[in-house]
Amino acid sequence: MTSNQLDPTVAKFIDALNAGDSAAFFSMLTPDATMSDDGTDRDLRDWVQREIFGSNGRMKVESISDGGTALEADYANDTWGAMRTTWRFTVSGDKISRFETGQA
Repeated sequence: MTSNQLDPTVAKFIDALNAGDSAAFFSMLTPDATMSDDGTDRDLRDWVQREIFGSNGRMKVESISDGGTALEADYANDTWGAMRTTWRFTVSGDKISRFETGQA
């Protein structure tokens, strides 16, 4: 999968996630960004700390749709192991205002 098919903002979000760079990750979000996991809205900062940065989260994109703002990925972290996930992003300018994830 080539990252040039991704929306550039989504690509930066994924790069920051995979690099374990929380500062770069949060810089890609609007101040009022929201998210959901398996259809339930979550506290974004708490969820990100627990599911990404506090558990060595990594994402390998497998397919991309909707102009690079929706994807399926193999996602793994030290808590849950590996799983197939879907991700949808709402891009506002050069930031992400919402992302939704869940098991595929």
